[in-house]
Amino acid sequence: MAQLDFAERQLTIKLVYFGPPLSGKTSNLRALHQQVDHLNRGRLMTLDTRDDRTLFFDLLPIFFRTTSFSFRIKVYTVPGQPVHEATRKVVLAGADGVVFVADSAADKAAANRESWQNLHGILHAHALDQVPVIVQYNKRDVATCPLSDVDHFDDPARGLFEAEARSGKGVARTFFAAVGAAWDYLDKELQLATKLGVDSQTFRATLAEHVAAGDAVE
Repeated sequence: MAQLDFAERQLTIKLVYFGPPLSGKTSNLRALHQQVDHLNRGRLMTLDTRDDRTLFFDLLPIFFRTTSFSFRIKVYTVPGQPVHEATRKVVLAGADGVVFVADSAADKAAANRESWQNLHGILHAHALDQVPVIVQYNKRDVATCPLSDVDHFDDPARGLFEAEARSGKGVARTFFAAVGAAWDYLDKELQLATKLGVDSQTFRATLAEHVAAGDAVE
């Protein structure tokens, strides 16, 4: 769960981008990193693995003058290949929110489903079953299947986010949905609004000042 440090007056939230190999997790993080104000982002770190990459960066502490509290968001991807199961388990530990990046190609449906099941198996092993998961269908620019016909992953009413991560389209919208869901989850578990004096609306609005919201808001 989120690291809440009252001595340093800082809350650290961890988001993880998960999905099958080459679905666009790396493209999401690269695009998101470019959309963050350069003064409020750490260096984009890359660990190349066979057939995939693990990336991570920090949204550096965002300071709230009204409460003298700051917030840091750590953003990670995990490699999708089966051989990297151990890495996925380590990175998902302590996650406060997950973005599941599904591949829109029709022939990737089975890979999406296998990765989804893997994600929930790991979350269950970490006792993180209640952590919010936002589903993004990437590569919509080359998709042949309408969004209404794709896998909704066991919930017909699940909201799905469309993206073309290579161009940055849909990246910010997905990110803000994930951060918002993570905040709501943590607020319920830790009473953040009461303890920190920052409500959900204020948190999201302040974050948007440091990230190019673009299509994040409908």
